[in-house]
Amino acid sequence: MTQPLSGFTVVENDSFVAAPSACLALSQMGAEIIKIDPLKGGPDIDRWPITAEGRSIYWGTLNRGKRSVAIDLRSDEGRELAQALITATGDEPAKTGIFMTNNVGRSFLADDVLRAKRDDLIHVKVQGSADGGPGVDYTVNAETGIPGITGPAESPRPANHALPAWDLLCGQAAVTAVVSGLLQRSTTGQGTYAEIALQDIALSAVANLGWYTEALQPAGERTKHGNHIFGTFGTDFTTSDDRSVMITAITRRQWQALVDSTGMTAVVEALQSALGIDLSQEEARYAQRETLEALFKPWFAARTLDQVSAELAGSGVLWAPYRSIGEVAREAAGTSAGSDGAGTGAIRGLASEQLGDMLVGANPIRFDGEYLSGEKPTVLGEATHEVLSEKLGLSQTDLGRLSDSGVLNS
Repeated sequence: MTQPLSGFTVVENDSFVAAPSACLALSQMGAEIIKIDPLKGGPDIDRWPITAEGRSIYWGTLNRGKRSVAIDLRSDEGRELAQALITATGDEPAKTGIFMTNNVGRSFLADDVLRAKRDDLIHVKVQGSADGGPGVDYTVNAETGIPGITGPAESPRPANHALPAWDLLCGQAAVTAVVSGLLQRSTTGQGTYAEIALQDIALSAVANLGWYTEALQPAGERTKHGNHIFGTFGTDFTTSDDRSVMITAITRRQWQALVDSTGMTAVVEALQSALGIDLSQEEARYAQRETLEALFKPWFAARTLDQVSAELAGSGVLWAPYRSIGEVAREAAGTSAGSDGAGTGAIRGLASEQLGDMLVGANPIRFDGEYLSGEKPTVLGEATHEVLSEKLGLSQTDLGRLSDSGVLNS
């Protein structure tokens, strides 16, 4: 199928997760992404995880499918080149003039400066906090209160989660801001300047789940529940071969399926009668979560993971085995790695001269039933001369002079 953003050009100047992940998503939907990089790369150019040779898997994965242009942004000529790339109209002005950034302190990339050069600019800026202060996923998460209800129930200490969830949500909000800007420009001819603070993303998301309202109720703040799901029944169990599985019973149908599949009908009926409760009610299952955990624990402990899988197959029980990152990678590598672009699901193989065989994610939005993929590896500064010649009309003489003077990489 034709990718929905095919023919559009987005210029980015950013680092770390939120804005680069947004531009990766735009690239997967067909947009040409021109990434303006410092000559030696931004602050995340060597960020972990890295290969045995010290190359950043992190940078190479988040920034694939982009055309990297390395420019000395400390020089006047370099700054002028960056401004020209951002505000260039090209042959189809309606598909250009889109800029994504998270830079701080670069006045030459301020919205008023750029808009003076192109007034219909679509400019999206990712920030740490709405007042312009710094912030990363880990500091923002600390401020939300979430670490206080994460981790083992017996631990008094806050627990960070490994996933940069707020960064990734912020990236998708930035994609929405770009698409909204394109819609406004197509209908009014006007550009947009959208600012998205990582802190606002996190606070808004938690508030919209009702968790802050909950804290103001008579019961007060929620406490830690370990691996139990709050407000329902769901927790982890260990099998006889020391594997872990996550079992959930959120709906009545899921609960009944769990009871039936484990042969616990009589025991559950006796428990309900003794306590005068109805475990088909979600709140009752939550209140008795520890009792129910103890009730089902022997059933899982008596079976291997393969046996659990066989007995729960087609039962209607909502469950999943816990897998390590390595297990997921090895399974995906069996069908994807070593064959560039291979794979039919969300994980694809991508061959890179610098990083070797990579496993990368396709765009999770399926258009007409198909995942969008097909990105190419990106190398820092590799497209500099090509892009400046193509977009700004610079001659080889111009490019040679700028390279000799240190404004561009050679």
